[in-house]
Amino acid sequence: MLDSTIQSSDDHQPALAEQPSLGQLSFREREVLDLVATGLTNEQVARRLSLSVHAIKFHLARIYRKLAVANRTEAVFVLMTNRRLDD
Repeated sequence: MLDSTIQSSDDHQPALAEQPSLGQLSFREREVLDLVATGLTNEQVARRLSLSVHAIKFHLARIYRKLAVANRTEAVFVLMTNRRLDD
């Protein structure tokens, strides 16, 4: 009876067609996301790319919208998931 209530972790994974695609990100948005994935703050990313913090926040908002995520953690998860699928 217990076996029927346990679901595999694959049941919670969206189908590949439903996974957000990094291909819809611009070059700059991908740069920002790659740096965020290394653990840099918005200020550090801004310095690294010679941009304002406001510009980084703008790029992140566009990234979140394009990837249909709510925050940087979810965006990095999408990045890492896509990298794994590419391997």
